[in-house]
Amino acid sequence: MNTSIQCKPLILAASLLITSMPLITQATPKTNNDTLNTITVQSRVMSADNYQAQTDTNMFPAPIKAMVQHILTLPKLNNESDYLIEIQIGQNKQVDCNKVTLLGEIETLSLEGWGYRYYQVNSIMQGPSTKMMCTDAKTVQFVTLGDSLTQAYDSRLPTVFYLPKDAQLRYRIWRAVSEFNYSIK
Repeated sequence: MNTSIQCKPLILAASLLITSMPLITQATPKTNNDTLNTITVQSRVMSADNYQAQTDTNMFPAPIKAMVQHILTLPKLNNESDYLIEIQIGQNKQVDCNKVTLLGEIETLSLEGWGYRYYQVNSIMQGPSTKMMCTDAKTVQFVTLGDSLTQAYDSRLPTVFYLPKDAQLRYRIWRAVSEFNYSIK
């Protein structure tokens, strides 16, 4: 009896099983996200009604009526150059299957005499939408104003935003997990 003929189905089954494993698990090193989950960003939100000057941000203007000041203060880290902060401005809206966007402009302003930058959105409007026929129920989703702002992680100065009262700000921290590679000629 030829044993190689009996082993061929087993080898074929084993190779199919191995190739059916997701490539992502084979190619991506396991990362430790515990450090990202323990970074506590201090977030303060103040309107014209409840504004109280803070010592670290008292040089920034107070929010005017119908605007809200959002202040993000990042904790000091050892290797801040390995981190980024991603910020999205938008609104929670009931949407269907159509792609929905918001219109508005995120202005980067400079604090006169200090040179510190801050961000301001004067108004947010409903933007264009696709017009597909949707059969599913509407759901609440965060709809963003344009693209995300991605900035270098810098704990030396708070990041300040002035947004309309109905706008929301959300953020997340990114960390580089790989070393730089060189392009090969």
